[in-house]
Amino acid sequence: MTQRLDRIDLLRAAAMLWMTAYHFCFDLNFFGLLREDFYRDPFWTWQRSAIVSLFLFTAGLSQAVAVHQGQPWARFWRRWLQVAGAALLVTAGSLLVFPRSFIYFGVLHGIAVMLVVARVTAGWGVWLWPLGALVIALKFAAPPAMAAWPSLEVFNGPWLNWLGFINRKPITEDYVPLLPWLGVVWWGLAAGQWALRQRRNWLEVGGGKTSGLRRGLVNLGRWSLSYYLLHQPVLMGLIWLGTRLS
Repeated sequence: MTQRLDRIDLLRAAAMLWMTAYHFCFDLNFFGLLREDFYRDPFWTWQRSAIVSLFLFTAGLSQAVAVHQGQPWARFWRRWLQVAGAALLVTAGSLLVFPRSFIYFGVLHGIAVMLVVARVTAGWGVWLWPLGALVIALKFAAPPAMAAWPSLEVFNGPWLNWLGFINRKPITEDYVPLLPWLGVVWWGLAAGQWALRQRRNWLEVGGGKTSGLRRGLVNLGRWSLSYYLLHQPVLMGLIWLGTRLS
């Protein structure tokens, strides 16, 4: 049985709390209670990138632990089906709220694909570091490459833009393609493998007495998928109710 490591769950919980604060502000803006540009203002776009990076880095860390502890493929696929099913729910829900910019390859869709890649490549060892850097660099190489070879514009199309080799961001509320984000997952996987060999105490096996706050954050990290699915409907519902009662 796979054993959870508290500090990975704490890191994931930190990403979730940050995401909740971000989405609360986004929802206030959606209801006209704020006047912010979440799509262009660096204050918001950099926050989004940092939140996604935390989620994907912890996904890589978790895969390192799972492989190290001998997680069987059957258990991997059970969890994968949960993530993929949740991604489909996100698509369906976003179609109702944002029909012109619904989410077709957001963070859960990206994680579903990247988990499979991470599992298959877990044995690549230190090569994961330069490969991660290469994947991230390819993202920034796409615009000049497309300027030089216009035929590469095909990657901007809806059937290929999930790869991330683009020079035009598609119109969607959440977009987490393989480039550059697979690089972050690979770095998380490589970092997790290194820590398990050299600094296992950094990841910390759960157990023993912990404060109520710490235990609550650990549990939040362990129920991240359920929380992810529920937090936005709850936030939007509460804000809508507040506008009706005010």
